[in-house]
Amino acid sequence: MVVTADEKLSAYLKNVLDQLAGWLVESQVQKLVVVIANANTDDILERWMFDVYADPPSAHGYVPKVVMSEIQAIMRQITASVSFLPLLNDPCTFDLLVYTDKDVHVPQTWEESDPRLVENSVEVRLRSFTTKVHKVDAMVAYKDPDTTI
Repeated sequence: MVVTADEKLSAYLKNVLDQLAGWLVESQVQKLVVVIANANTDDILERWMFDVYADPPSAHGYVPKVVMSEIQAIMRQITASVSFLPLLNDPCTFDLLVYTDKDVHVPQTWEESDPRLVENSVEVRLRSFTTKVHKVDAMVAYKDPDTTI
C-alpha cells in the first residue's frame, strides 16, 4: 500500500519486501519495525512494531478471505491512529528494521542497527491478528507531545 513516484524508493522497497517475504515464508522473522525520524535532527518520532509469531500448521488450513479480513482490520486501525498521533510537521525519514533468527543469511547491502527507540514515548497497543500461518502483535510508540525536548 505504498504510492511513490521515486524510482529509487520503489526499488529499495521492492528489494526489502521481497527479502522480508522470503523470511516470513520460512518463519525466520521475529519482529518488523518501522521507524519515523525527523529528517533534520534524526529524533525518533514514531516506532511501529509488529511482533511476528509463527503458528504451527493449522488443521483448518489457510483461508485467504479470512487472512485478508484480518489484514484489512489492522490497516483500518493503523489509518485510524491519526486521531491520537501528533502531527508530523517537519520533513521525516523512515527506516525498516527486521529482527530475524540469528542464523539467517542477511544480504551484504543490509546493515546492523540500534533499536531506534523513541525517547519520552507513549505506547499504544494495536489489535493483534492472525493469518493462520503467523500471529502478529502490533504497537506504536510515539514521542510524547507533552514533554520538552
